[in-house]
Amino acid sequence: MTARSHLRPSNDPAYVPRADATEDTYRQLGFKCGLEIHQQLATSRKLFCRCPTRRYQSGDDFDAQLVRHMRPTLSELGEYDGTALMEFKTRKNIVYRIKGETACTYDIDDTPPFAINRDALAIAMEIALLLDTSLVGELHITRKQYLDGSIPTGFQRTAIVGIEGEIPIAAHPVRIIQLSLEEDSCREVSDVGHERTYTTDRLGTPLIETVTYPDLRTPAEAAETAQYLRYVARSTGKVNVGIGAARQDVNVSIDGGTRIEIKGVQHIRWIPELTHNEAFRQSALLRIRDELVKRVPDPGTWSSERADLAPEDAPAALELSDDAFVVAVRLPQFGGLLASFTSPGRSFADEISDRLKVIACIEKPNLTTSEDATSPVAAADWATIARRVGASDGDGLLLLWGSADDMPTAIETVDERCRWAFDGVPNETRKAMPDGTTVFERVLPGPDRMYPDTDSAPIPIDDAMIAAARDALPPTPVFEQMARLRAWKVPDDTHAFILRRNLFGTVERLVDDLELDPSFAGTLVGHRLRHVSGDGPVDGERVVRVVDDALRRGLTLDALQALVPAAVVEPDATFDRLLERIGYRSAEPPAVFDALDRLWSELHDEDASPDLVKRRILGSLRPLALGNVPLSGLAAQIDARQARRADASTNEEARR
Repeated sequence: MTARSHLRPSNDPAYVPRADATEDTYRQLGFKCGLEIHQQLATSRKLFCRCPTRRYQSGDDFDAQLVRHMRPTLSELGEYDGTALMEFKTRKNIVYRIKGETACTYDIDDTPPFAINRDALAIAMEIALLLDTSLVGELHITRKQYLDGSIPTGFQRTAIVGIEGEIPIAAHPVRIIQLSLEEDSCREVSDVGHERTYTTDRLGTPLIETVTYPDLRTPAEAAETAQYLRYVARSTGKVNVGIGAARQDVNVSIDGGTRIEIKGVQHIRWIPELTHNEAFRQSALLRIRDELVKRVPDPGTWSSERADLAPEDAPAALELSDDAFVVAVRLPQFGGLLASFTSPGRSFADEISDRLKVIACIEKPNLTTSEDATSPVAAADWATIARRVGASDGDGLLLLWGSADDMPTAIETVDERCRWAFDGVPNETRKAMPDGTTVFERVLPGPDRMYPDTDSAPIPIDDAMIAAARDALPPTPVFEQMARLRAWKVPDDTHAFILRRNLFGTVERLVDDLELDPSFAGTLVGHRLRHVSGDGPVDGERVVRVVDDALRRGLTLDALQALVPAAVVEPDATFDRLLERIGYRSAEPPAVFDALDRLWSELHDEDASPDLVKRRILGSLRPLALGNVPLSGLAAQIDARQARRADASTNEEARR
């Protein structure tokens, strides 16, 4: 199929780009945001079995496949969760690719859970204390339904560890609702049509989920809070790092809107754009609602009309496959609204198309509208379709296509989404996209998906466990670390790296034990190591040891800027080997200054600019001066000589 799905609108006049938004912009919207931060814990075994963690497989590397079909179950109150019903409607085949070394019969619910991983519980308690939450007196394990197939059992085991905490950010305190310990889900390999494929290598890895109240008033505050929570977890030194080890879900609402959960936020730097655009998406949907209510005073009387098109009646320009089933749909009083802006590059038609992809399992492109200026369907064909469904000027028209088996669900999905437009913003979970927009993922889960786990007994949290968790806490809380870095005048652009990699203790030892200038120590760690460390851990002890050795040998600070990165790149190299690597040559200061005298005589030229002469001399002297004489001292000597030369020249001209 080559048909474009629908119109890609330009920005709406009411939309304010994030670069132009102010705190007042978000205040007028009634912006509210809360976070759900997921962080894997660094344990050797999974949470409820004895399989190893952090042994990932490729999507094509597996020993067995398992296929399942998920069905919803009634809650204890005799109700179905809306998300579970939606997933059941998709008729998905869920395929699990299993590697023997990373999975067992517990993963597929053929074995009851093992006793909970006590190492994971201890780490979760430490982080809960760092967030100033109150630890529960007894751990109760519950089941949370997930019928998207991400967990083969259809539910996730989770337990609340701490409740009602608080953290400080620059603008104001942010309240913590709870911290939970739970098992991680499968990794998705693909999701096309009615088949979704997962690997089970990540399944069951211990994970904490930290949930905040909707206290965040701007997108910038949301990102700052996410960073702070990440720093807190990493300050323990007991969490996994790297791709997939931490994930953010972001909840956003505005006045008149509703809570929308944005899932799959892979990077904290995405949060500001995603939350900004979601706020304006809700604002746009509210304006669409207001317009619809004007046009249709009694929404209960509204209904769509459809007409099935025979293959020969479908517009040839769509270039559909021979087995495609095509339906024309009339949406009364939706004229002009299908192309209405919702977020940058997206329109209300996307709201429908996204749901067709997820619920009816019809891959995109799956529809086109009469309001799409780039639609391959000609105006004459639209006129014929309008007559076919009895459309008038104020109606919206769309064509959708797919298999005949999927079309009943597709028609129901279109009708449902348009009916919800009369209410404004429907409750839903949306998937984060790298461009800062979101797409529909599923209906927002409700409380009916939670119920007790009858396979797991409660676990008392006694005083000895709490005392052990307190004893394991980092000596300096994260908010104090941030304050110390600011007081030391360590450059702001180093803070994220230092805190994220848990290197504050390293900077502190360089300052307190080795008496380095705080700003220099922070820059050494935060700038020099950031560019060579990659995603792996940084051995802070080795950094301190190399700096100590260099200072004991009387090397200058210039040498540290080369030595410390080299020590991280080559963790097993001896100190002498590192000196060779950076090109160090032992020389007494007089020898360096003698070389300066020779170069000054050779290089200073009346026709060359002073800056060029200085660069040439310093470049030539650096191999000999590195570690022996501060380059700043040599630069100062050159400046002094050039100043004396300039004064002499001025005096000579004056005498003439």
